[in-house]
Amino acid sequence: MTDLLKKYLFEDRTVRIQAVRLHDTWRAAQVNHDYPPAIKRLLGELIAASTLLAANLKFEGSLVIQVQGDGPIALLVVECRADLSLRATVKLRQEQVVPDTGTMQSLMNPGGNGRFIVVLDPQRKAPGQQPYQGIVPIVGDTVADALSHYMQQSEQLETRLWLAADDYHAAGMLLQRLPGQGGVAQTPEAAEESWNRAVHLTETLKSDELLATDIDTLIHRLYWDETLLTFEPSGVRWHCPCNRTKVADMLRMLGRAEIESILAERGDVEVACDFCGKPYLFDAVDCAGLFTDSQALPGQDPPTVH
Repeated sequence: MTDLLKKYLFEDRTVRIQAVRLHDTWRAAQVNHDYPPAIKRLLGELIAASTLLAANLKFEGSLVIQVQGDGPIALLVVECRADLSLRATVKLRQEQVVPDTGTMQSLMNPGGNGRFIVVLDPQRKAPGQQPYQGIVPIVGDTVADALSHYMQQSEQLETRLWLAADDYHAAGMLLQRLPGQGGVAQTPEAAEESWNRAVHLTETLKSDELLATDIDTLIHRLYWDETLLTFEPSGVRWHCPCNRTKVADMLRMLGRAEIESILAERGDVEVACDFCGKPYLFDAVDCAGLFTDSQALPGQDPPTVH
């Protein structure tokens, strides 16, 4: 199965529609993690939302969405590249228990100090150029609420999102009102009518329907009486670049004394990737090899060629 994102335009080119329904990608994000239901829902919705936004990048690079909070969930991060390969991570506050239910406000922003951050990071930057970063407060109870607020405040684009996630799927739909530019001539009144009609039709969409229905069926069900321009779908996949070589380099940076201290306490060194959760185990022999230039690590991946 290939996860796909699909794009459409209203015939008058005033409304963009995008839809994604992830299965393999979402399962890969969970394979080494045991997320509580509340985290699973928020992270899945953020992954679907990031995919929808990254599909409109006009440069080679990545879009990163970070939600930083002062609740039981300290941080949610999703990085999605222009080719729609993505990875994600979650950071919890160990002293707080994550409840099975709750809103984004109760789980991440109970003290009102949370921030919703979107970073656009081009792969090729001009000298001195920094990634673009937009920061707004966490507004609303859902990822869709917060992201719609961000798009209105930072991008001045009227955007509506419908997002959902369960154990098996993460799915989303995006509507975006496009500024008048070329294409079919439209009066402001006609463009307003198209937008209101698109929102009205899509507001009938329920979370269960979004998760259970394939995109083609969903689009036909919602917009059967509209003429839509259809674009080639784009594949979505999970991609985490971690490997044993990179983990070994990180352990070397800790220094011999620190590694020997961990070995003395635990007998081995185990490191899990923050994103994919894949575990990497280094026994005493592996750790000795970290600090012997001429000795390759047992089980080490071949060097990466750039």
